[in-house]
Amino acid sequence: MAIEVRIPTILRTYTGDKKSVEGAGETLAELFTDLDTRYPGIRERVVEGEELRRFVNVYLNDEDVRFLEGIQTKLSDGDNVTILPAVAGGAGAEPRPAGVVAGRRAGAR
Repeated sequence: MAIEVRIPTILRTYTGDKKSVEGAGETLAELFTDLDTRYPGIRERVVEGEELRRFVNVYLNDEDVRFLEGIQTKLSDGDNVTILPAVAGGAGAEPRPAGVVAGRRAGAR
């Protein structure tokens, strides 16, 4: 069973800079174990214990697996799995007043 796995830039050091790789498994858990045999260390970057890491999003054919069966989501031949690191930011940051650059007024010495 061949499953295409799209790899985010941050994890490509594990895959020799490949954007996508093929893996096999009946479930996502088995797929990540299979990938780890060829790309050591990649599983622990995606899985913690027996669950997906909190800040990693995984999509099966463009559907978030957290709304399916999580790491136990069943896979089929020809499926596409996409791994995306969650990105945070923006919330809580206070806007700078107009003309302030890195803590000082623009043009000030």
